[in-house]
Amino acid sequence: DIMDSETDDLYPIAILIDELKNEDIQLRLNSIKRLGTIALALGEERTRSELIPFLHENTDDEDEVLLAMAEELGNFVSHVGGPEYAYTLLVPLETLSTVEETVVRDKAVESLGKVGEVLSEQHTVQYYIPLLKRLAQGEWFTSRVSSCGVFQTAYPRAPPNLRAELRSMFQALCHDETPMVRRSAAQKLGKFAAKIEKEFVKGEIMTLFTELTQDDQDSVRLLAVEGCAAFGKLLDKDDCVQYVLPIVQKFAQDKSWRVRYMVANQLYELCESVGPELAKQDLVPAYVKLLKDNEAEVRIAAAGKVAAMCKLCNNEQSVGQILPVVKELANDGSQHVRAALASVIMGLAPVLGKAATIEQLVPIFLALLKDEWPDVRLNIISKLDHVNQVIGIDLLSQSLLPAIVELAEDKHWRIRLAIIEYIPLLASQLGVAFFDEKLGSLCMGWLQDQVYSIREAASTNLKRLAEEFGSEWAQTHLVPSILGMAKNGNYLYRMTVLTCLALLAPFVSTDVCCNSMLPVVLSAAKDRVPNIKFNVAKLTQSFIPLVGSAVIDSSIRPCLLELNSDPDSDVRFFA
Repeated sequence: DIMDSETDDLYPIAILIDELKNEDIQLRLNSIKRLGTIALALGEERTRSELIPFLHENTDDEDEVLLAMAEELGNFVSHVGGPEYAYTLLVPLETLSTVEETVVRDKAVESLGKVGEVLSEQHTVQYYIPLLKRLAQGEWFTSRVSSCGVFQTAYPRAPPNLRAELRSMFQALCHDETPMVRRSAAQKLGKFAAKIEKEFVKGEIMTLFTELTQDDQDSVRLLAVEGCAAFGKLLDKDDCVQYVLPIVQKFAQDKSWRVRYMVANQLYELCESVGPELAKQDLVPAYVKLLKDNEAEVRIAAAGKVAAMCKLCNNEQSVGQILPVVKELANDGSQHVRAALASVIMGLAPVLGKAATIEQLVPIFLALLKDEWPDVRLNIISKLDHVNQVIGIDLLSQSLLPAIVELAEDKHWRIRLAIIEYIPLLASQLGVAFFDEKLGSLCMGWLQDQVYSIREAASTNLKRLAEEFGSEWAQTHLVPSILGMAKNGNYLYRMTVLTCLALLAPFVSTDVCCNSMLPVVLSAAKDRVPNIKFNVAKLTQSFIPLVGSAVIDSSIRPCLLELNSDPDSDVRFFA
């Protein structure tokens, strides 16, 4: 063992070399993921002098291996001797940030950021900024793309006399002839701006941003949109109105639908930046246009923000400008638009209040509840409680309950499942009498559904109803109906009955449990189907804590002993 440990200490680099040159990619990958262990075995000095140069020489490998290497090197500062020697990691990371594969470059840039954060000012000037210059002025576009993500780490650590040069380098990247470089610059501009002195943000950086928003390539403009929200947070309110607001209004009418889609996604954040008054005046009209956009993807993004935008507006503006378009979207030709609307429209009820909800929203809810596309119906059902709190249960039961009852028999089982999960909440607000009259028979009917998930949810639903309405109600309304199904010809339904009885047993009196429910469960031990018999064995565990020792000895134990000698191995196992 001592010899083995000495060998491990002496030759870890040799083992790594063997594995990294192995034809099996998985072996090479595993060795890269063990770099930390190898570095510990080598010690800090040998890691710097042997391991890091060796890794630098082996950056011509499969992308998967290079990705793992880029990630490991970002966490390697402690292995090379701490921040004092962190600069030694920059050489292999610089090479990795110029490779062709995007994910490898992105990970290398992320690791360069981690290493750059721990460098001293001297090492930043001596090693990090020259590396950034080489990347930014590289012949291949890949290095220039990567350089855009390094500025945000380098700039705050650079001495004042070098910062102007860094800003002009970034400016050159924003004007680069290759669209991929301009895209990267547009994407990283917001993060870079957050690290720059405020006087330069309003001047140089806003000029760059404006130029990128006018780029010929829609993929560059698209990424510039993301910068709008970032700049909105960096600038004062007046500057935001002067510089950012006109750009957003122009973007909302951009010829590329992808750009308009990004605006629809970002608009609410921009509204927060400029403040509610200006948002109502200048951005809500732009938002209404996006809701009417001729591209479905844009309408989907805009529809998803309906509730948030209405919160920002007053009721008059919401009802006057946004709701008429929402009514049109409820009948949109794209089911995805209707589904996006259905997922948020219930959130409008608390915003608009009772009167507007009853008058304006309930007809839209009803239309969406009857939509031919199941996802639309599902999104409405799952948010019904928002409406309950606003219009009250009486109005809900009159207007929406018939539609809910209709959906309880929907041909899509996920819709039926969503209705079942909503029933206990509805029951607690409807009260016992109304529930028994309108929904009681539905709840029992679900126990004989063709889909197992529905039968299972229906059983749990009965348990939650018993918790809500109490044991007297459960004994009177649930137990007799369930016992009546115990002789059903389909063994799956008989199994559901057993599950229901076990779930309800804690909510009924000992008398009902021992004299009505337990005999039915135990008689099922003589069923011809083994699945029923082993379920009896499993479910007796639920009854044991609820009945006295006399009942256990006289009824449950003999039943289990009989099952224990059953021909079926599964039945014997559970017994």
